[in-house]
Amino acid sequence: MTYQRFEDLPVWQTAAELYELTEDLLDHDAFPATRGFRDQLDRAALSVSNNIAEGFERGTTNELLNFLYIARGSAGEVRSMLTLKARRAAKRPWPAALKEQISTLKSVAESCSRQLRAWADSLQNSDIKGQRHLNDRVRAEAAQKQKSAEFQKKLLRTLPPTHPRRREAEERGEI
Repeated sequence: MTYQRFEDLPVWQTAAELYELTEDLLDHDAFPATRGFRDQLDRAALSVSNNIAEGFERGTTNELLNFLYIARGSAGEVRSMLTLKARRAAKRPWPAALKEQISTLKSVAESCSRQLRAWADSLQNSDIKGQRHLNDRVRAEAAQKQKSAEFQKKLLRTLPPTHPRRREAEERGEI
């Protein structure tokens, strides 16, 4: 599936949820944190969705990858900060609801990280250079390449099942 808007990306949706949940935690009166900690947690959580959006809008795969890794780093920063607070909560009496909020936030941050990693891995292993590089020649080459691959699969299927080339293609999952 191809997305036209970053707002429609599942990982951006998860990142938006991460920020909303972070705001809820920061609004909690019982959440003990310095002003600096609160500001940094707020910025790190917001950075995840913003970097996904900025990378998506840039137009090249290399730029998108850079911003995905920055977003992933910010999700890790959120998780680190929350882990520190969870360690403190284990040593002092904190409301159960606050501990649950922190646990939920850590899970959402981890989900963002996993999604960003999977997306980055898929982009690194593709020939896609990005929207900025698309033109009629590139589209025609991609269409020809796909046509050629389909013809080759069709040709391999006509070979007897015992033919070495067909067996090799089947083992590689090409047909």
